[in-house]
Amino acid sequence: MKSYRADNNLKKEWYIVDAEGKTLGRLASQVAAILIGKHKPEFTPNVDTGDYVIVINTDKIVMTGKKLDEKRYYHHTGYPGGLKSVTYRELMKSNSDFAFYHAVEKMLPKTTLGRKMVKKLHVYKTAEHKHQAQCPKALDL
Repeated sequence: MKSYRADNNLKKEWYIVDAEGKTLGRLASQVAAILIGKHKPEFTPNVDTGDYVIVINTDKIVMTGKKLDEKRYYHHTGYPGGLKSVTYRELMKSNSDFAFYHAVEKMLPKTTLGRKMVKKLHVYKTAEHKHQAQCPKALDL
């Protein structure tokens, strides 16, 4: 019995997801699964079988509980004592597209394949995007 192994010549679809009213973590995990390709029967762990995803309206994404005020995003400037932090309320107000992108990026594999997968994610704050030529299919998650 032979095992099926997908190759890189699979047809990749374009999907568009409206994030309005959706929860940040739940939506990010579902988008990550589509980028990895786990929704396809041809899924192979060592091949990029995932599809392209466009996420719009990240300004209207929600977080449950007290996460907006208690959860913090940390980054380091590279200098001694350069640890910076900001609450998710401030981050969502200024950079909601980055917050969603960062959430999905951390759910993907930390390998060269994962870095290739995250390039297929396109995140926009508003409903306007520049991928109309790809004819994305609406995906309700």
